[in-house]
Amino acid sequence: MTKKTTSESVNSKLALVMKSGKAILGYKSTIKALKKGQLKAIFVSSNTPSVVKAEINYYAHIAGVNVHAYTGSNIDLGAACGKYFRVSLLGIADAGDSDILNMFSN
Repeated sequence: MTKKTTSESVNSKLALVMKSGKAILGYKSTIKALKKGQLKAIFVSSNTPSVVKAEINYYAHIAGVNVHAYTGSNIDLGAACGKYFRVSLLGIADAGDSDILNMFSN
């Protein structure tokens, strides 16, 4: 699979999560849900500050949640979620009809 096809696949699966599942957008909300143990996966945009990435990785490691690097910027991640604003962090609490959680489990 080429890189473009993979990113299009991830974008379509993220759109399905937003439509049928439960997703949490943003830094504060994602950290809160992560501390409560509500998340199953986290997507971090490529231009998220390294301090934020380190904090997310720390809490995710403690909670046993997978952190995935989104290949696009926060503008691209927002567009993939169907939002008209920038999204640097996306937490997935329930995937709904999407199989995005199985896509990254190796």
